[in-house]
Amino acid sequence: MPLDRTDIEILRLLQNDARLMNKQIAAAVGLAPSSCHERIRRLWRDGVITGTETLLDPQALGYPLAAVLFVTISKAGQLRIDALMDDLVAVPEIREVFLVTGRYDLVVSLVARDMDHLKSIAYTALSAREEITGYETSVAYDHRRGKGVLEAQPTRP
Repeated sequence: MPLDRTDIEILRLLQNDARLMNKQIAAAVGLAPSSCHERIRRLWRDGVITGTETLLDPQALGYPLAAVLFVTISKAGQLRIDALMDDLVAVPEIREVFLVTGRYDLVVSLVARDMDHLKSIAYTALSAREEITGYETSVAYDHRRGKGVLEAQPTRP
């Protein structure tokens, strides 16, 4: 489905604040609210918009420690990569899992209450898995979150 400038602007607005009301979006892009609503419904239906999320501050919830784990997987484990990734993201403290190229097979982002909790997560989620042959842990001092993919591409005609 080709996206026009109005679609891109609607997506940009929603990406920056998913709480915007349809009326606000319509005014910002110069559409009638009914037309704007139809466009948003089409973007959902066509799979351009796949969901919305509420971002929580892990530190405010008692998880001040953030870490990234670089994981290597056995050849046999690579046959079960989808199931492994699904199992890992089912662990509440694990925020994201990336299948990557290069020296490691997976990059896992997680949060923990403290170093003991981090060690416990690593042991139960990773060390206990026979398909995982090793991992390295890096503790994050700080992080920033980008605005999103639409900020990286020029508006299309």
